[in-house]
Amino acid sequence: MQAVSLVSTDNMAYSEWLMWRKKGIGGSDAGSVAGFSKYRSPIAVWLEKTGKVEPTQEESQAARFGRKLEPIVAEEFAERTGLKIEPVHELLQHPNYPFMLANLDRLIHMDGMHGVLECKTADKYLAAEWDEDNIPDHYYLQVQHYLAVTGLQFAYIAVLIGGNDFRHKRIDRNDEVIAHLITIETDFWRLVEQDIPPAVDGAESTTELLKQMYPVSNGQEIILPDEAEEWLRQYHEASAKIKEFEMLKAEAHNKIMYAMKDNAIGWIGDKKVTRSVIPEKTMSFVKKAHTRLYIPKAT
Repeated sequence: MQAVSLVSTDNMAYSEWLMWRKKGIGGSDAGSVAGFSKYRSPIAVWLEKTGKVEPTQEESQAARFGRKLEPIVAEEFAERTGLKIEPVHELLQHPNYPFMLANLDRLIHMDGMHGVLECKTADKYLAAEWDEDNIPDHYYLQVQHYLAVTGLQFAYIAVLIGGNDFRHKRIDRNDEVIAHLITIETDFWRLVEQDIPPAVDGAESTTELLKQMYPVSNGQEIILPDEAEEWLRQYHEASAKIKEFEMLKAEAHNKIMYAMKDNAIGWIGDKKVTRSVIPEKTMSFVKKAHTRLYIPKAT
């Protein structure tokens, strides 16, 4: 491997691991920095790396059980593939871009070559994101980030979905993606070093972050910057378009419902529309019911 060993993570406390994470961009940050994560936005990562927002010192339930199940996922991968794997107890660093860090789950030994194994767990409702041809974008970028840091040529990602659905996929090194990722991460880390925030975006994670940062009003007044005129115009134009498209969506829904009449299933080519009648309790405890259509996603 080309990577530099920065520090041993063997028996490292979670709080210390968080401290080391602030020293660069890790694999789990890559998708967020590139704008491909629905869980964290670039500005959320920037606030953590600059120390303006401290990450929680407690693991989330998802992270906790993901960590506990990691050895099981790794063992299952080894049994199914027959490949030899070993844990990596080091925080690795790119030799040319020291802000690029990697904390690998396992190293794979295959035919005299080494590769990366990344272990995941996922809720059963996310199974569609792990079909035969796809993995979530932010995980794909996480793996390419690791291949960039290590200089290795391939990786596998193994996932346990809903506690009983195991899948694994090979991901080969993509030098074109890695080149773009290095450019994006270099630009982002320059913002961290210069204490310049990235642009605020419309991600739901950004909205939640801002709510946490400014939960209450201080009762004061402020003159907003000149750019706020454009933001206000953008807001009103988008609101009008949302209302227009919501009306179009409701119209299409109602036309399908009218065409179905009281049938349970309607076919539109090879696409199935299903009707579900959902009971609803009112304040008088008299049960009513409303109908909901389940319309297939666009392809």
